[in-house]
Amino acid sequence: QVQLVESGGGLVQAGGSLRLSCAASGRTFRRYAMGWFHQAPGKEREFVATMSWSGGSTYYTNSVKGRFTISRDNAKNTVYLQMNSLKPEDTAVYYCAARQGVPNTGGNEYDYWGQGTQVTVSS
Repeated sequence: QVQLVESGGGLVQAGGSLRLSCAASGRTFRRYAMGWFHQAPGKEREFVATMSWSGGSTYYTNSVKGRFTISRDNAKNTVYLQMNSLKPEDTAVYYCAARQGVPNTGGNEYDYWGQGTQVTVSS
């Protein structure tokens, strides 16, 4: 069992930065691929980024490439999402998720989810 708690969301102006954190419980965190997803009002949940358990493989949705960076610290049981050059269209609730096995861009492939953290980007 893995419990995930996100933090770091907030209100930021366009062009600004935020770093989201996702703290995981459980001793087997290092065995899980981790992902970030977001859901804007009235829209479906969408994939943002994912990383393998070792950190050696990362994947991003096209809209965030070059702006967002996913990273993890297995010693701290934490995964991060550094978000730079934020745009109003990045406004959403951001969720972290965990799955055993390789990274995956499909939300249905993840076993554990956090409660989400709100990111609001003003123009």
